[in-house]
Parts: sequence; structure tokens; C-alpha cells
Amino acid sequence: MLRGRWIGMLLLCLVVAGVFAWLGQWQLERAIETDPPPPGVTEQVRPLSDVVEPGQYLAEPLVGQRVETSGTWIPDDFLVVSSRFNDGVEGFWVTGQLRVDERVSIAVAIGWAPDRAAADAAVERLAAEADGRPVGVAGRIISDEGPSVPPRSDPERLDRMSPAALLSRWHDTEQLDVYRPYLASTTATAGLEDISSPAPDEQSPVNWLNVFYAVEWAIFAGFAFYLWYRLAKDAWEREVEEFEDAAAAENV
Repeated sequence: MLRGRWIGMLLLCLVVAGVFAWLGQWQLERAIETDPPPPGVTEQVRPLSDVVEPGQYLAEPLVGQRVETSGTWIPDDFLVVSSRFNDGVEGFWVTGQLRVDERVSIAVAIGWAPDRAAADAAVERLAAEADGRPVGVAGRIISDEGPSVPPRSDPERLDRMSPAALLSRWHDTEQLDVYRPYLASTTATAGLEDISSPAPDEQSPVNWLNVFYAVEWAIFAGFAFYLWYRLAKDAWEREVEEFEDAAAAENV
């Protein structure tokens, strides 16, 4: 182990272990939230523009934040999303494109319907009432669920609340900025029922997944030293065997 070759190997292992230790510290710094949001902060209604900007992802502590905004409905862009549960009952959401600023829109879940006929009736009513006058909308801002492939039997069906999927069916979308999350309205209109959207659970200030990663990096750092020890020991044992074999050959 005191030979130059193995001292050099030890120095290399020290560098590798140092990198692993730094990565472990980096994970620990992100595992513990030093400034967690106070309890109930998501229930304070904030302007939409103060919470997230168009095109940006919604930060995890802000998922479920109550917000308010205003805009105008685009008459032809009221769409139905299936497989929506309200207090355990499956039904449908009626959604719309709310133009909150010039060339800026957000997808809004307006209300819940127990069957497709009621949802379609609400779509017709909303389209007829969309006269270009500004309306105020308040609700919870929620992250995009991601699009899904519709069944072959109904290629127009939407089963996920995904602004990206809705955008592909909206009108007047050239150079349109769209919010990545969607807004679940607190108060339904057009004969729909209010969407059940309780306050999000309070988050723990400790991210245990990051703690697990930090422990993994510490194990990797220890393994770097073990690897050096194991390689040096194997080389020593190999030399001892060669010496013993040579000594035995001389004695024959």
C-alpha cells in the first residue's frame, strides 16, 4: 500500500470520494426545506400572475394554491374531459379557454357533470353566453396531468386534464402563450356542479427521497476506499502466492 502506484490510486479514490461527499451534501441541502411555506398559505387567494407565469412549470409548494384572475371565454373552446371524480363519483368536467390577456390563455375546469348529456348541455350554454365580456374566475391552480392516448373507439375523447392536449383543439392559437397548469374553478356555472377540490395536504419539510440519495452517495464514497483496499490486497496476495510458488520451485 505504500508503493507509489497504490498511493496514487489512493489519491484518486480520495478525489472520487470527495466528489461523492459533495453530491451527498448537495442532496441533503435540498432534502430539508429551511423556509417551508406556513400552514394554510395555499388558502390565501392570490393573483394568478403572482403565482406562475405563462409557459412556466408550477412549483411544488404552489400546487393547489387558490388564485383569482379575469378574462374572456373563447366561445368555440369549451371541451369535455371524461373520467373526472367528484367526491368519489365519476363524471365529466367542462373546460374552457380563458383569455386572460392579449395572446395569453389558461385552461379552466369550469364545473362537474354527472353524465355526458349534462356536460354537453353546459357546453352549449357556455358557448351561447360567451359574449366577450370579462369574467372573474377563482379557484385552485393545479399542475398539468399530461396528455393520454384516446381509445380507438372514441378518438376525440379526453381523459386527462392537460392544457397541452386542450391547446391542440383550441382555436385562435397562433403565437398564443398558455399557462402550463390549469385552474379548477371554485364556483361552477351553466348548471354544472362545483368541483370538489379540497386544500392540499401540508407538506413535510423533509424530502426523504433526497435523504435516501444522500445516503447512497455516502455509501459510494465508502466503496471507493474499499475498492482501493481490495485491489491493493489482491495485488499483495498475488505477489505472496508468486513468492511461495518460486520458493517451492527452488526447493524441488
